[in-house]
Amino acid sequence: MAIEEMNKAEKRVRSKYNLKLFVTGASPNSTRAISNIKNICEKHLPGIYSLEIIDVYQQPLLAKDEQIIALPMLVKSTPMPLKRLIGDMSDTQKVLKGLGFSE
Repeated sequence: MAIEEMNKAEKRVRSKYNLKLFVTGASPNSTRAISNIKNICEKHLPGIYSLEIIDVYQQPLLAKDEQIIALPMLVKSTPMPLKRLIGDMSDTQKVLKGLGFSE
């Protein structure tokens, strides 16, 4: 493993991932996104993440503050940079790349 890759891996381990998943009720897309994101976090970020699931029907002001444009949407606030992922979250590699895990 190259030194640069090792530094990225070490930095990732020390960083806490703060995630918010915005969904719409118990729709099939929302349920699938919640399940997939939880599985990804447990497998790839064990012990170094916090995940807040926000139903925009129950908490519309939080959705307004985040300027939601489509749902489901995953927002990674830390580590920087801020990232927003939109879609069903079923493509694990796409989600990992969006979180900054794979090149």
